[in-house]
Amino acid sequence: MAFTLATWNINSVRLREGLVARLMAEEAPDILCLQECKSPVDKIPLEQFQALGYRYMVARGQKGYNGVAILSKLPIMDAGDRDFASMGHARHVAARLENGVTIHNCYVPAGGDIPDRDQNEKFGQKLDFLTEMRDWCRWEKPDRAILVGDLNIAPREDDVWSHKALLKIVSHTPIEVDHLTAVMEAGSWVDVTRADIPEGPLYSWWSYRAAEWGAADKGRRLDHIWATPDIASAAHSSRILRAARGWQQPSDHAPVFATFDL
Repeated sequence: MAFTLATWNINSVRLREGLVARLMAEEAPDILCLQECKSPVDKIPLEQFQALGYRYMVARGQKGYNGVAILSKLPIMDAGDRDFASMGHARHVAARLENGVTIHNCYVPAGGDIPDRDQNEKFGQKLDFLTEMRDWCRWEKPDRAILVGDLNIAPREDDVWSHKALLKIVSHTPIEVDHLTAVMEAGSWVDVTRADIPEGPLYSWWSYRAAEWGAADKGRRLDHIWATPDIASAAHSSRILRAARGWQQPSDHAPVFATFDL
C-alpha cells in the first residue's frame, strides 16, 4: 500500500476552502492533515472536498480557534484524541488506516511571545503540552504510526533563517528544542523530512509581517512529519510546497509532503 500524506496549517479551513481544494486538485495527496481549522467539525466545508475524492474525515474542532482534521481518499477510522495539558483545546486527533497504520495529527501551542513561563502563561502551556506528549509516547510506545502537524518548533540550526538571531525567539529556544527532542526520543520517532533531506535550510512558515516574504526568506520549519522506526524506512519523496505560501490570501504555512510504501 503506497500513499502520499501532506500536513498543512491552513489558518481557517472555511476562509481558505479554495486553497485546500486547489491543493487537492493539483497535488492530490491521498491523506491531508490540517491544523488550525478554526471551525466546529459540522461546519467544515466538505462538499467540495468530497467531490475531489476525499470521502473520509476524522476531525476535532471548536469555534474560531485550533481544530485538527484528517481528510482522506483512503478509508480511515477514528482512533481518538488527547487533550495534552488539559486545556480543552482541539489540538490532536488520530485516524487508523486499514493496514493498521495510525496517523496522529497535532497542533502544538505557539507559546506566545516571551520565552519564560513565569512571565507568559502560554509558554508554560506549550512546555506542559510537550511534556505530556512525551509521557504519552513513553506509556503508549507507538508502533506503525505517523505523527504530523504544526509542532511550532524549528529544532535544527538550519530549520531557521538565523540560528543566532532566533535563539531567544519562541519556536527556536533551547528549552523548546529540548522538549521536542524529548518527545521524539520517547517515541523513537524518526524525522522523515530530515531523513530524506538531511542537509540545508528547510522552511515551512514565513511571517505575514514580511511583505516580501519570499525575497527576505526569513522562514522556519515548524511543520513536521515523523514516523516510528518500524515504518520510517518506507518513507520517501519528502518536500515542502513553498509555492503555496504565495497563493492568493495564503496561510502563513506551506504544506509538507511525504510518501510511504507500506
